[in-house]
Amino acid sequence: MTKIQLLRLTAATVTTLGFAGGLTGIVGASPASIYNTGPDSSNVVVQKNKNEVKVKNNNQLSVSSNAQQNSSTGSANVSGNTTGGNATSGDSSNSNATSVSASVSNSDPSGLWSSDGSGGSGAGNSISTTGPDSTNKIVDVNSNSVNVQNDNDVSICNNTDQNSTSGDANVSGNTTGGNATSGSSSNSSSTDVTISVSN
Repeated sequence: MTKIQLLRLTAATVTTLGFAGGLTGIVGASPASIYNTGPDSSNVVVQKNKNEVKVKNNNQLSVSSNAQQNSSTGSANVSGNTTGGNATSGDSSNSNATSVSASVSNSDPSGLWSSDGSGGSGAGNSISTTGPDSTNKIVDVNSNSVNVQNDNDVSICNNTDQNSTSGDANVSGNTTGGNATSGSSSNSSSTDVTISVSN
């Protein structure tokens, strides 16, 4: 009696943390053949294939903006005159604009695998023309392991301290006095932050 066994054993373990994607075409063993064996012989082919990928992405993005602005105008005074004119204090203003754009992309680790699509399935193995009372085995053992760890830390700090003061305008002690006009005071701040992280 001739015993013929084709065994295909596949052990696949996939562990993912924060990973989206798939594995394609995991590389496997080449086809094996047993042929023209002698009588009462024992013929065994064992093919073991192990694929292991470990990917660790550690992305740390920190954005810090610190703006301190102070603006002031002097005083305008008209006094002690027979005929006094106008007293006008100037304008005071602050303006601050911050724009930050950052992008981080971690590539899909599936590109590390072979694209032959065999998956180590042992496709193409063959046993033929065996001797009487012989034992013939082809065993394929495939182990595929993927471990992906993504650690993304994003920190944004925006601190704006603005002070704007318009000076005094004074018209006094004049026989004929003009107008006293104090200027305008304004603050303006604009912050635009764009953070993109792709795993």
